[in-house]
Amino acid sequence: MKEIENQSSGKLYLLPVPLGEDAWHTVPEYVKEIIHGLDVFVVERAKTARRFLKAIAFPTPFDDCLFFELNKRTEAGEIPSFLEATQQGRSVGLLSEAGVPAVADPGSRLVLAAHEQGVEVMPLVGPSSILLALMAAGMNGQSFAFKGYLSAKRPELAQELKQLEVQANRRGETQIFIETPYRNQAVVETALNTLDTNILFSIAVDITLPTQWIQTHTIGVWRTLKLPDLHKRPAVFVLGERKK
Repeated sequence: MKEIENQSSGKLYLLPVPLGEDAWHTVPEYVKEIIHGLDVFVVERAKTARRFLKAIAFPTPFDDCLFFELNKRTEAGEIPSFLEATQQGRSVGLLSEAGVPAVADPGSRLVLAAHEQGVEVMPLVGPSSILLALMAAGMNGQSFAFKGYLSAKRPELAQELKQLEVQANRRGETQIFIETPYRNQAVVETALNTLDTNILFSIAVDITLPTQWIQTHTIGVWRTLKLPDLHKRPAVFVLGERKK
């Protein structure tokens, strides 16, 4: 039996993964060691998870492992069974598609199930695009809100961006949101056409990758700049007031 299995009950490990295939170095060595001791995983897509495990020299044959997929198609009634191995002293690893699990990720459903079953939850250190974008934005890090995905339709998107601007100005609360990579250009174009010239807007693309590009300017300044091609590149957007 592996060392991590020699416990009376297993744990749920929340396992960070890189934000892209050129950033394997962003996963700490101690996290890799824990992953190497597991053989039960809950993942969003098994194919992606196996690619990551292979990249960090996972020692156990995949045929000897259990993989459960947890995504938007997973029925709520299935989720508690993903933790059955913990009752046998085996720990379970939760993997996101990118970054940390359970943040902008369906894994939070498994974490809640673990708490309900009395399974110890162990969050591990690793790359979070949301926090890294906030760190790099130069805006208020004392008060902020993550809004997830905004509307895909431009009229509604424009309204939502104005609402975020109001919250940023009224409360001093930094607003963070993301978008499906193929809609990045539409988000930026709508922001430049909608927001006040004095509001700060940060674009963080390919965070931790060799192609990383992060800049913060007021909307007024952004309107004078030539934008990079953001199409199909993972991005985080940050909006906040400019301190006087």
